[in-house]
Amino acid sequence: KVRRPCRVMILVNPHSGRGQALQLFTGHVQGMLTEASVPYTLVITEHQNHARELVRKADLSQWDALVIMSGDGLLFEVINGLMDREDWQEAIQTPLGILPGGSGNALAASGYKSWNEELLLSCGFILCKGLVGSLDLVSIHLASQQRLFSFLSLAWGFVADVDIESEKYRHVGAIRFLMGTLVRLASLRVYQGRLAYLPVMEADGKTIALVDSLLPGLDQPVPESWTVVKEEDFVLVLAIYQSHLAEDLWTVPGAMADDGLIHLFYVTAGISRPALLRLFLAMEKGAHLACGCPHLVYEKVKALRLEPTSPQGVITVDGEMVEYGRNHAPCPTVLHQAANLPPWETALTASPPPPPPVAW
Repeated sequence: KVRRPCRVMILVNPHSGRGQALQLFTGHVQGMLTEASVPYTLVITEHQNHARELVRKADLSQWDALVIMSGDGLLFEVINGLMDREDWQEAIQTPLGILPGGSGNALAASGYKSWNEELLLSCGFILCKGLVGSLDLVSIHLASQQRLFSFLSLAWGFVADVDIESEKYRHVGAIRFLMGTLVRLASLRVYQGRLAYLPVMEADGKTIALVDSLLPGLDQPVPESWTVVKEEDFVLVLAIYQSHLAEDLWTVPGAMADDGLIHLFYVTAGISRPALLRLFLAMEKGAHLACGCPHLVYEKVKALRLEPTSPQGVITVDGEMVEYGRNHAPCPTVLHQAANLPPWETALTASPPPPPPVAW
């Protein structure tokens, strides 16, 4: 639990969702914070990566928590800004909060079955209470050797295309994803590439601590302990570590924010348009795995490698477009909040960072 009084920096993206994030804050959250005597400073982001630059340079000793009033993209910026710092081991321990103000709001929706304004009020209430939990981070290496840190997902193919192409419908809110899905279904694509993963054994789980140095270089073959998917024609590949991909997409009903797992889904070529649509409609209730679709594969994994061979395509990390090429992601190290944690300096020389606590 965050100590009181809690000094909070609230970052608002005024363009997120339908451009109503600031109005949602003043209309629903501001009064709650005032009544709960939570002092805060409101920062309006002015351009892409503004939040990343701000937290990279900020004096974090002035703040007890950083809160994002936006969609998932702004949290992606904040986490990677914290990891850009020289003192990242300490910085990433800063409690982070999410107030849903975007189109997707996947992280805020994970663990809840309430949406829209009710979800916002639930998150605002828990922020006022100062409650925190643990959150996994996944380390992602791109073909250019750039390293990113992800809290939600890596997507290629249908899901990534819908996410990026539906930006033009942002003004309609969360329904943009349904519109984008219908448009993309009308001209369904197949994507060529290679996929391999390190499966989770039954004894694995919250004790997983896979350091990046155990991963083979992108110029090296994967070890024999990895599973290489024989299928090379995909409709989509999705690696997700939260229960929701969006407010109304309950992708992994059993997922927890700190379970140390990557949940890998892929759909192979040959699936019909109606069958793919049925999968996404079933996902609204978390029932897609019960559909018996032979083209849908689900695996719990520790790490994966994705190597697209199609000349054109889109890869997204936490809904943000990244460079198109080979990528792999090791499973996160899980840190549970405790009073006497051991020092991380030696343990994390080449491994993912301990996850930040999250005020849901």
